[in-house]
Amino acid sequence: MVAAKYARILLLLFTAILLAAWLFKYYVLPPDLDELEVPDGLHPIVAEKRDELTGRAARAGIPILITAGFRSIDEQNQLYNQGRTTPGKVVTNAKGGESFHNFGLAIDFALLDKNGEAIWDMEYDGNRNGRKDWDEVVEIAKEIGFESGADWEGEFKDYPHLQMDFGLTLRELQRGKKPPGIE
Repeated sequence: MVAAKYARILLLLFTAILLAAWLFKYYVLPPDLDELEVPDGLHPIVAEKRDELTGRAARAGIPILITAGFRSIDEQNQLYNQGRTTPGKVVTNAKGGESFHNFGLAIDFALLDKNGEAIWDMEYDGNRNGRKDWDEVVEIAKEIGFESGADWEGEFKDYPHLQMDFGLTLRELQRGKKPPGIE
C-alpha cells in the first residue's frame, strides 16, 4: 500500500518535471532563429488577397503600391538596424524572425498620388469622396481578412502594415507551426 502511494507520487513528480521542461522549451527559451524554416515568398492566400486589395482599391479610385511582402531574415535584420546601427529612421521594432513578413504573411502598402508617386499621407483624399484614402484602403483590407498594424496596442503602430496570421502567434510560427496550405 505504501509502495503504491510512493509510486503514484513519483509518477506525478516525473510527469510534472516533463511538463515543466516542455513549457520551458516552448514558452521560455527563445527559438533558435538560425534553424528557423521560413518560406521564400508570400503565402498563396496572402498573395491572392494582396491582388484583391489592389484591385478593389483601384476600383474605388485609390491606386496603391505594395511596398513590401515577404522579407528574408537578413533583410529584416537590415531593416531593424536602420536608425540604430545604420543611417536612417527607425521603421520597425522587429528583428529577423520576429516579423510576419518573414513568414510570408504580411504586406506593406503606400498610396499613389496623381503623379504615380508613392506617398504615406494618411490625410490624402485623391479620389475626392470626402474620406481619407488611407482609411478606405485599411477598411477594404480588413473586409478581405487582413489585420492592420494601425490597430496594434502599445507605442509602435505600423500604419502601412497588413497581415494575415491564420490564428497563429509569432511564437508558434517561430517554433515551426505552419499556416494552412503550407506543408
